[in-house]
Amino acid sequence: MRVPRSTYRLQIREDFSLFKVADVAGYLRDLGADWLYLSPLLMAESGSDHGYDVVDHSVIDPARGGEAGLAAASAAARAIGLGVLIDIVPNHMGVATPAANAWWWDVLAGGPASRFAEAFDIDWDFGGGRLRIPVLADDSLDDLAVVDGELRYFDNRYPIAPGTADDGASAVEVHARQNYELISWRRADAELNYRRFFAVNGLAGIRVEVPWVFDESHVEIVRWFTEGLADGLRVDHPDGLAAPGAYLDSLATATDGSYLLVEKILEGDEQLPASWATSGTTGYEALATIDRVLVDPAGQDPLDALDSRLRNSTEPVSWFELIHDTKRAIADGILRSEVLRLERDLGRSVAEVESDEGAMISPTADAIAELLACFPVYRSYLPLGADRLMAAAELARQHRPELAGEVDALLPALSDPGHPAAIRFQQTSGMVMAKGVEDTAFYRYTRLGSLTEVGADPAEFSIDVAEFHHRQQLRHATLPDAITSLSTHDTKRGEDARARISVLAEIPLEWETALDALRDAAPLSDGPLETLLWQAILGAWPASRERLHAYAEKAAREAGDSTSWNAPQPDFEKRMHALVDSAFDDPRVIELLDGLLDRVTAAGWSNSLTAKIIQITAPGVPDIYQGSELWELSLVDPDNRREVDFDIRRLYLAAIDSGEYPPVDDTGAAKLLVVSRALRVRRDLPELFNRYLAVPSIGPAADHVIAFDRGGAITIGTRLPIGLESNGGWGDTIVVLPARPMRDVVTGRDYDGGQLRLAELLDRYPVALLVPIAAPLPNESRIESRIEEREKDDQQDGHEEAGNDDDDNPTIGGLA
Repeated sequence: MRVPRSTYRLQIREDFSLFKVADVAGYLRDLGADWLYLSPLLMAESGSDHGYDVVDHSVIDPARGGEAGLAAASAAARAIGLGVLIDIVPNHMGVATPAANAWWWDVLAGGPASRFAEAFDIDWDFGGGRLRIPVLADDSLDDLAVVDGELRYFDNRYPIAPGTADDGASAVEVHARQNYELISWRRADAELNYRRFFAVNGLAGIRVEVPWVFDESHVEIVRWFTEGLADGLRVDHPDGLAAPGAYLDSLATATDGSYLLVEKILEGDEQLPASWATSGTTGYEALATIDRVLVDPAGQDPLDALDSRLRNSTEPVSWFELIHDTKRAIADGILRSEVLRLERDLGRSVAEVESDEGAMISPTADAIAELLACFPVYRSYLPLGADRLMAAAELARQHRPELAGEVDALLPALSDPGHPAAIRFQQTSGMVMAKGVEDTAFYRYTRLGSLTEVGADPAEFSIDVAEFHHRQQLRHATLPDAITSLSTHDTKRGEDARARISVLAEIPLEWETALDALRDAAPLSDGPLETLLWQAILGAWPASRERLHAYAEKAAREAGDSTSWNAPQPDFEKRMHALVDSAFDDPRVIELLDGLLDRVTAAGWSNSLTAKIIQITAPGVPDIYQGSELWELSLVDPDNRREVDFDIRRLYLAAIDSGEYPPVDDTGAAKLLVVSRALRVRRDLPELFNRYLAVPSIGPAADHVIAFDRGGAITIGTRLPIGLESNGGWGDTIVVLPARPMRDVVTGRDYDGGQLRLAELLDRYPVALLVPIAAPLPNESRIESRIEEREKDDQQDGHEEAGNDDDDNPTIGGLA
């Protein structure tokens, strides 16, 4: 199995097709990337800019370049030694446009008798033999029409079963004869009878556990491997599958044991099942660790106090109580249909399960919802994780003592790996966690926005350097080939926006004073949301009005405290948009923001460079999200899928490779310097990355340095830069290194090794990457020779060891 030494994620869409991937491949190779990492490619809904709404598994989306585009992109990668990793979506299909999805269209036309009915997770009995489609504005069918042999509802098209419209019946009568029922979108929460991706009505879950469904939904994917177009896969949302482990086994067999990753969020000390045929996760847990070591623990108490004041409370909000309540609201609200489906899977008849919106649920459904709200991780993988179910049951009894009997009665079925309710409970718990935590609580728990990130535990404010080293040693031992991320298409804020926001933990009282003044200038009457918005504006600045207005609307509606998606509050949202406008138009606000930016920007850059060099050189396979080799100040999607200017990045890289050492400034060129140097070392000198050892530091500023030795490559970064400056800088602080000649590939300067003064080592940049002096500086002239060496390595032993960070290479070659 070939394993990447790094990846570079590209979002493939109509305006950045696979043909453009071929155009930028050379730049990415020069940057130092080892593999291209492509977003989903299969045919998706028209206009989709993410590709997760696949409508046809048999072809590559022509809008994304089609079969010819992938051939061109893969050929361009192969020609310069790059591997190819592709994102796939096994859990669901796009059904918002039925005519675009042949499987779904056939089910609508043929009902349970359709060959494809088995592919979708549909409870036909609950719908009275019909599939419910939540598309109507209300329950009125007055706007239905029969046009060209189809039922039409405005622009929505649906098939008519053969022989059901031949008598000239009205559209309403024809609709009553179909295998589907169009219902109000408001009824979906409680009355839907097909499994969705989370609560997205236009994404219907499919049953890849059925052998023919797996085969037919993966025929094109398998072709990528049989024809040598791809080297690995990223599996989206495996937690939605009935049997993730079995699916990964099938996928490994179909791809001949190729590199596989899972998009999986691990909670706390949770580990991936050891039996899974995967090299690891997509790296959210690594992101959280890197962020936390750069947050000042001294900021926790004052920021907690500020948060309590904004909530008119005397006590800090409890994260665990908050997420219990938000998860319970999701189980009772937008995912109520899943709770009721579980109740039916436990043996209750359709007639016994009340589904009317707003009606009281049964004690059984109440207990199911409570267990989902109390479940401590995204899901179990029975028989693995049965202890998580028992922990949830204990917590449910504490929250709802009156339900103890109902909870106990559920446990035998929910802990039986073969019981339909147990299978569905495992698929549902992740939905409730994602919607209740990531998409609700993250917008309510706002003391420090950089902590509320995908895969992170916001209750963990910071970690010290010793804990950071412990986690890296564990990662090196358990998941050395997993991805390490800082930004993705799913992160709530770009890595450099978070790095800047984290600085507020170093100046909490200054932040409080400024926030009070901002609230006076642009009042909103929702303290927690106000601090979230001002932190986002500060973190993303400079940002356009359009971007910030879009973020504010999404954040406020996701939080659901003062407005919501289903019930927007016009007066509140008018004040909210006025808040955003004040950042551009109100001189008082502009002055306050300028003052804050003067205080945090340079420190944020220091955090950014340290986070980046750690990400690239620490255990795992570093992924550079598109464009993030310069400052990545994006906010939540779709903001983080904006177009990337590769031309300016090429120009900066060329200048750097010609000998420029850019200052740390708004251009972000200094970050590109760090990224390119570190990626090239990681790619071309894997023999320097075969272990993880903490490097000791001694002196008055020892708490401000993070240093580790990966087996010859030594990373040094700065933490808590404001505190460092206020205490007089590095002073006589040293790092203790091996007594051999070394070169910092960031600055090009040579050192004798031994005890090095940080004041000298970090006088130009807040980071350093030291390698043995025998390794020359990165330069363009060495690229081709290194590619040839890699190709020879890949041919040995049937590619078994190529690309592994732990390869034992007896000599140190040049850097490319």
